[in-house]
Amino acid sequence: MADKIESVQTFGKKKNAIAVAYVKKGKGLLKVNGNPIELLMPETLRYKIFEPVLLIGTEKFKEVDIRVRVRGGGNSSQVYAIRQAIAKGIVAFYQKYVDEQSKREIKETLVQFDRSLLVADPRRCEPKKFGGRGARARFQKSYR
Repeated sequence: MADKIESVQTFGKKKNAIAVAYVKKGKGLLKVNGNPIELLMPETLRYKIFEPVLLIGTEKFKEVDIRVRVRGGGNSSQVYAIRQAIAKGIVAFYQKYVDEQSKREIKETLVQFDRSLLVADPRRCEPKKFGGRGARARFQKSYR
């Protein structure tokens, strides 16, 4: 049988957006839904996705390929889910296939910058109830 491919699969979530990152040994490829990360729109949110890459340093990303699939949610939610999946993926890859010390350094750097890079935001949309037009808003009361 052929050699085992060194790979990990991680996910990132934000509201209804779910991103799954597939990290494997490679030559520094970064793709989102089959497209290069440089072509991701909107352009203003593109820098948010590059945050884990810029924080950790491009030399650590040179030896891994990252492919991300994302669905659900809006533009911002998807971007936050993608950056979380990438950050969690690189930490998991370094823990499994490299050494514990470099994984700890990466994790400390990411958490120090922004905790949401590794820890999901538990907030979800509150469901609508009867007697009003939203989750908390009520219809106006009339006495006559």
